[in-house]
Order: sequence, then structure tokens, then C-alpha cells
Amino acid sequence: MRIGIDLGGTKIEIIALDDDGGELLRHRVATPQGDYTATVQAIAALVEQTENRLQHKGSIGIGIPGAPSMVSGLIKNANSTCLIGKPLQNDLQQALCREVRLANDANCFALSEASDGAGVGADVVFGVILGTGVGGGIVVHGRVLTGCNAIAGEWGHNPLPGLSEHPQPACYCGRSGCIETYLSGPGMSQDHFCHNRASLASPDIVAGAEAGDATCEATLRRYESRLATALAGIINILDPDVVVLGGGLSNIDRLYVNVPRLWEEHVFSDHVVTRLVRNRHGDSSGVRGAAWLWERTA
Repeated sequence: MRIGIDLGGTKIEIIALDDDGGELLRHRVATPQGDYTATVQAIAALVEQTENRLQHKGSIGIGIPGAPSMVSGLIKNANSTCLIGKPLQNDLQQALCREVRLANDANCFALSEASDGAGVGADVVFGVILGTGVGGGIVVHGRVLTGCNAIAGEWGHNPLPGLSEHPQPACYCGRSGCIETYLSGPGMSQDHFCHNRASLASPDIVAGAEAGDATCEATLRRYESRLATALAGIINILDPDVVVLGGGLSNIDRLYVNVPRLWEEHVFSDHVVTRLVRNRHGDSSGVRGAAWLWERTA
């Protein structure tokens, strides 16, 4: 049995899978806000409850909004700031009395979709999160590529190519003009406001474009162009078989037609066979990928 846990900013979700990936149990609880010790205790309690209910112990993989430092083992780059600088893996292993594997939540998403999702059978999968933030994960021959700095796939904090506007939007990471500041849901909303002085959330912009609103249509076209340019950079470096989109913005149907058409002019090839596809497992991808970490992570 494989147990996967998705540690999010607002909820902690647990899933138990059998050897074939069949779901045995799923449950979620609220994340203790800003309380590291309570978060560790909540994860340990979820595992205990799950194993008691199923009468079986399992391997444990956990997706987190950050990554362990390759130097210290302490958590870095986490938007759940109470985790930063904490020995999360060590504390969980002590609480659970066994080895625990941690991975960035975007890596878990990519692994899930490569294992038995929209990227199954592909040699190289780039998984993309387009939501409140922008993240990515890379899976090669069924294994997560972590990298020597534990940042493989972190395309959201590269500068968006081709920008000429000044000033560029500031990012929480301390830089300006990051891909995340343009391609996240809040980034789309901010772009719409800058051009129209109208505050709309990304779902409302999409609905407006579908209803024929010219300003919303223009915002979506800028978004598609920027997404195509950013993904073309990934294709030029990684040359993946498939790019799988996840997060709330992955539900915009037109992206899967328009973005591949637009990225062709930026890809260094006479023909682009990389596929852009929607995720298969939706909100379940992160927690399912965490469950697959035990056998699949390099």
C-alpha cells in the first residue's frame, strides 16, 4: 500500500493506493495555520487513522509547497512560511517511525500524470501548475528530476521572455518580471487591471471573453501569447514529449488549441510534436503523485 499526503496551505489531504494505483481511501483536514508543530502532528494523526482503518502499513510520500535544501535538509522556497527552515522530513520520520519521502508539490503533480495520467507512456513529461502560483515538475522515464539544487522545473521564477514593459511586476521571491507574475491567476487579473482599470478575477475574465467582451478577449490573447513563449523556452531546453497543465487555469479549453499554434514560432525546430494536454486526475494529481514517490523518485 502506498500512502500519499498533499500538504497545502489550507488543507492536508491523504490518499491510500493499492499496487495498481486503485484508491483505497481518501480524507482531508484543515491545515493548522502558521503552526509547524501542529502540522507535523496532524500529518502523523492522518497516517495513523488511515492505517488503523485499512489495517495495513504503507510507504509514505508527501508533497509540500517547497523543497528540502540539498545542503541542510531544511525546507526552503515554501509559500507556507511556517515550514521554512524546519527539519520537516526528520520530524515526520521521528513521528511516524519510518522513512518518509518529500517532494515539491509540482513534482508530485508531474509524477502522477506521468505514472497513470495524461502523460502516461511518455518518456519526458513537463507538468505545469497554473493557479495561484506557477510551478513545474519534470519526469524522465518515470522518475522525478529533482536536480542538484532541488529546483528542477521551477520555471515560474524565470523572467518571462520578450518583455519590454517597465516597470515589471514584483514577485514575492524578490525579483521582478517572473513568469509567475504574468501566468498565475492573480497575474492574469493584474494584467487585465493594468490595461483596463477594471478588477476581475481570472474566471470572470474567461467568462467575459466567452460572452464576447473585447477587453477580456484581449487579456486572454495576451495570456496565451505569454504562455506560448514561456513554454517554448522549456521545449527548446527539455524537449518534452508532453506538457500537462494543472491548476485552475488549466480548465481554459482554448489554451490547448491556441498555445501550441503560437509556440511554433519560438521553438527551434521545423516541426513541433510536443503535445499540450489537460491533466487527467485534476485536484487529485498532487496527492496521487506523493503516493507514487516511494518507488518512482530518483
